[in-house]
Amino acid sequence: VQLVESGGGLVQPGGSLRLSCQTSGFTLDYYAIGWSRQAPGQEREGVSCMGRADGSIYYGDAVKGRFTISRDKDKGMVYLQMNSLKPEDTAVYYCQTVYRCTNYAFEEKYDDHWGQGTQVTVSS
Repeated sequence: VQLVESGGGLVQPGGSLRLSCQTSGFTLDYYAIGWSRQAPGQEREGVSCMGRADGSIYYGDAVKGRFTISRDKDKGMVYLQMNSLKPEDTAVYYCQTVYRCTNYAFEEKYDDHWGQGTQVTVSS
């Protein structure tokens, strides 16, 4: 199982970035998938996830209305479109499998898989 993130960088407040995650070694048909982030000195938090097949999508309160998650199962790709970025969105963003994803919950387990992360910095 491998997940490789890309697309991070430095952006001004109000700007946009699109993160990409190339997955391999498993099929998105059988895993819920999502994005989490960790800011300096803070715990990692779930940002957004998609359920395996039931259409469930979760967004954390801090990103609702600004971020959009999507996936291309045929290509094994997962995306996070981030608009109206704020300085508080600055963090390392991780693509990961998710134990359970509903419209209201992002639940992890010890055996979920994470990528190496990509840095997003929002600053003027």
